[in-house]
Amino acid sequence: MVDSIGPNHSNKQRGVRSNYAVSGDEEEGALKEQERLLPIANVGRIMKQILPPNAKISKEAKETMQECVSEFISFVTGEASDKCHREKRKTVNGDDICWALGSLGFDDYGDSLKRYLIRYREAEGERVANQNKAAAAETAAPEPLHFSFDLMDKRRI
Repeated sequence: MVDSIGPNHSNKQRGVRSNYAVSGDEEEGALKEQERLLPIANVGRIMKQILPPNAKISKEAKETMQECVSEFISFVTGEASDKCHREKRKTVNGDDICWALGSLGFDDYGDSLKRYLIRYREAEGERVANQNKAAAAETAAPEPLHFSFDLMDKRRI
């Protein structure tokens, strides 16, 4: 997608932070751009959820939103990754994303995400506990069946 500045200006000249390198080979550059973007079908599906059922979304609108949300995710994840790097950790977790949202000025999103993360972890803990109970019940030895036969009560006729 060509911006209003023109095709000869690089992202670096415009001050845009980019997470991919553009090579001289156009096909390879297009592939790398595809790798950094969310699938457009998913973006369109999310956009459609908020609109009335009879609303249409242009291809240009979907592509614009695709680039915006992909850049937003990269921006927030980069901030969280920097924090992990400073703390000498290799894994970015949900708490890091919440922190990054807050530090970048998206406090409302960070607070909402924190509440979601708490509920998710509670549900995940319950799911794991239920799986463990079911697995324990399956592996436990069944109680032996006890039959008692009183042969003395049986009389021959």
